[in-house]
Amino acid sequence: MSSLFEKQDSLNFPIEAFMFDSEKLAFPVKQHWHYFAEFIYVLDGRAHIICDGQHYTVSGGELMLFFPSAVHSIFSADGKPVIFAGIKFDPVKFPNTSSYAPSVTAIFKYAKSKGMPVHFKTEKAAKLCCEDIFSGCVRETEQYLFGRDIMLRSRIYMLVFGIVRLWISQGLDINGCPVSSADIYGIENIAEYIDSRLEENIRVTEIAQKCHMSYSGFAAKFKEQYGLTCKEYIERMRIFKAEEYLLFTDHDLNYISQHTGFSDCSHFIRCFKKHRGLTPKQLRLRKRLSAGSDQG
Repeated sequence: MSSLFEKQDSLNFPIEAFMFDSEKLAFPVKQHWHYFAEFIYVLDGRAHIICDGQHYTVSGGELMLFFPSAVHSIFSADGKPVIFAGIKFDPVKFPNTSSYAPSVTAIFKYAKSKGMPVHFKTEKAAKLCCEDIFSGCVRETEQYLFGRDIMLRSRIYMLVFGIVRLWISQGLDINGCPVSSADIYGIENIAEYIDSRLEENIRVTEIAQKCHMSYSGFAAKFKEQYGLTCKEYIERMRIFKAEEYLLFTDHDLNYISQHTGFSDCSHFIRCFKKHRGLTPKQLRLRKRLSAGSDQG
């Protein structure tokens, strides 16, 4: 089973714009995460999107935002084809452009902590000029014309700050967002290390040493960055990875528990039920019943 982490080449390709047709490319899009932020603009069909455990139905003309490090997957909501345009970008490469405006990284982190919406219906997506922005970004990516990077960045800034204005109208106090992101001390990069070792008996003390930090200092910084403890984060990512095994392989529970880092099968079942509200076997049964009803 491959890692959930999707590596992005931020140095050479800090921005990606693309078209996705579920009839031509591998689909569904399995659970994964990356350090990039991502926008999905559905052009045709109905997508069932799962992002950090939350379920969304995103129809044609609607927009979805994935914050950096969000675990997400994309399915068809009705078994029919889905076509969408996508933009991925490294928010670190989008610093604050004035003395008062926070950086995109700071804005996304702040908005996520405040629970701001990430699904924008047709009317709001139209006000954000999504059709023009996405078509323009895809065109710039395909044509490699002079000033391509500047044109891409200008469109992404327009979309990001258009969303920020929507959030402000919905109650976000942007004055509470720090203008500069706090020093993360390598915390952002350590998530990739954790994800690659989920099946091991990984310990928080070892992870703190990787960051050259004391246990208490690391624990505080990690909680500040991710909103949960490192131990909680590891368990959460193991559940995501186990869910991949359950949905896309026929491996038994003992095999899955061993390859996702749980101490034993009973521990795996208890943790899975705590996070998902049902046992691993119940999840597989629900998937089979759902597949049967779709074929019928």
